[in-house]
Amino acid sequence: MGKIRHYEGDGIRVAYDAERCIHAAECVHGLPEVFDPNRRPWIEAGAASADDLAAVVRRCPTGALTYARLDGQPEERPSSTNELRIAEDGPVHARGALVLLDAEHREVRRETRAAFCRCGASENKPYCDGRHAEAGFSDSGVIGNPTIRPPGEDDSRDLTVRLRPDGPLVLEGRFTVTASDGEPVHGSSGALCRCGASKNKPFCDGTHREIDFEADDPSAG
Repeated sequence: MGKIRHYEGDGIRVAYDAERCIHAAECVHGLPEVFDPNRRPWIEAGAASADDLAAVVRRCPTGALTYARLDGQPEERPSSTNELRIAEDGPVHARGALVLLDAEHREVRRETRAAFCRCGASENKPYCDGRHAEAGFSDSGVIGNPTIRPPGEDDSRDLTVRLRPDGPLVLEGRFTVTASDGEPVHGSSGALCRCGASKNKPFCDGTHREIDFEADDPSAG
């Protein structure tokens, strides 16, 4: 994890992790008086109410922006369902009760929003850093053969995302994978490709072993 900067407003503190920002610009479009990339500092947290600021921060798809309420109001809650949206030629956008685990099943962190790399080129694995464009990653984001286990009644509400060494993201817990064309697939266990070479994207097919993929997850250390 890179250096996180904090910006305090009236009843709220906004945190920004630049290494997780891929410039989706939801914040700039939502509150341009607060978020202005041409200004220094680029976040003026006092330029909007705490409620309005919190609402726009929750639109950040990568988790680069988060907030803490200083006025006693509720903190951000996970969405009611765990959803993984596959971006065409881009990352997996995840929302929900996300629990990131390292290779030894130790909890790294809990979060509500993240963008996970699936091209293999990010230097901030397991998160996307925008390098899929310069790497020439190409994938329609359409689901082919969904190699996941269907959901069951006893599945966990939390979605654990385990970093298999030099391999996929292993998912456990109730979730929905939504393709770029809007087609959803529901599951409770599966593995998402993050080497960029699977022939069954977005799911892992074991190709990472053939190409000697190295994950080197620095942000999960």
